[in-house]
Amino acid sequence: MPLFTIQDIPSCPLIEGYDAQFIHTAQATYSHVKAMAGAVLPMHAHPQEQVSYILEGTFELTVDGVKHVLVPGQVFVIPSNTLHSGLAITDCFILDVFTPVREDYREKGGIQLG
Repeated sequence: MPLFTIQDIPSCPLIEGYDAQFIHTAQATYSHVKAMAGAVLPMHAHPQEQVSYILEGTFELTVDGVKHVLVPGQVFVIPSNTLHSGLAITDCFILDVFTPVREDYREKGGIQLG
């Protein structure tokens, strides 16, 4: 089984204020996201289910028009094709897991296992 240290995974910009480190398996994309305080994640949707784990910071997530303020230790499941947006209230570290794999993120790089 491969073992990785988060600091050794290449980082790439997603959008302004958001950088990510990716691990892609055959079934999922794991995205370790660092968001700068004040950075806006525009409204969007994608066919993948998304599970967001807040590891550090405070993040405002709006899903289907409902705002949720998330803090470390909280997890939010976003169903596929559901409109959502976000705002990093503070600097944040978030683990997003997408199933199936996000091919658009695979193209950005990271560690490829599947």
